[in-house]
Amino acid sequence: MNQERLMQVLLAPQISEKATYVADKNEQVIFRVASDATKPEIKAAVELLFKVQVETVQVANVKGKVKRFKGSVGRRKGWKKAFVSLKPGQEINFVEGGTV
Repeated sequence: MNQERLMQVLLAPQISEKATYVADKNEQVIFRVASDATKPEIKAAVELLFKVQVETVQVANVKGKVKRFKGSVGRRKGWKKAFVSLKPGQEINFVEGGTV
């Protein structure tokens, strides 16, 4: 796969209460990814950027919220998130900016 493309697949880690719970319970890390990204691209991007081994990748499309302002209706853009399961013994630590 093209290395430039892999650098653009991962947009940001998804840091939330639910993401922290999933990370502790299922040993998964959640990322916000490009809307046209595929599972093999996500796996390759995580392995390239964080130097870890990925076991599985699950993706979910998140629909944008409908917002109203002064009677007019608008819609936020939808996005895609990826649940990345790491192999046993692997870990990504975002606080220190890399792997441990």
